[in-house]
Amino acid sequence: GNIYWTDHGFNLIEVARLNGSFRYVIISQGLDQPRSIAVHPEKGYLFWTEWGQTPCIGKAHLDGSEKVVLVSVGIAWPNGISIDYEENKLYWCDARTDKIERIDLESGGNREIVLSGSNVDMFSVAVFGAYIYWSDR
Repeated sequence: GNIYWTDHGFNLIEVARLNGSFRYVIISQGLDQPRSIAVHPEKGYLFWTEWGQTPCIGKAHLDGSEKVVLVSVGIAWPNGISIDYEENKLYWCDARTDKIERIDLESGGNREIVLSGSNVDMFSVAVFGAYIYWSDR
């Protein structure tokens, strides 16, 4: 098994084995303050949220190849990100818009608002079965 993480100090996404060996950078170009990460090992995808000058939701293969932006409009401070493996949906929460949204994880289409609050400052989101869990500050 592998573990993936973002390093917003150096604007990198890295991977290593669970014991810390074979550590290497998989994405180092075009990142500006990556925040959270979600991995879909079965499909071989990596997703991340990004703050910075151009906030977005990104997607790449687990080796960092074929990097694409799935969402770049109507997004401000995307924090947590989570995968619904049964429905093939990607969820994220935005601390500025106070929303939890979702898209199809393959195409990035069918964007929907799942929850919209006010002054919630959403920090993380998790999806399990028919339930959505989130935390705020």
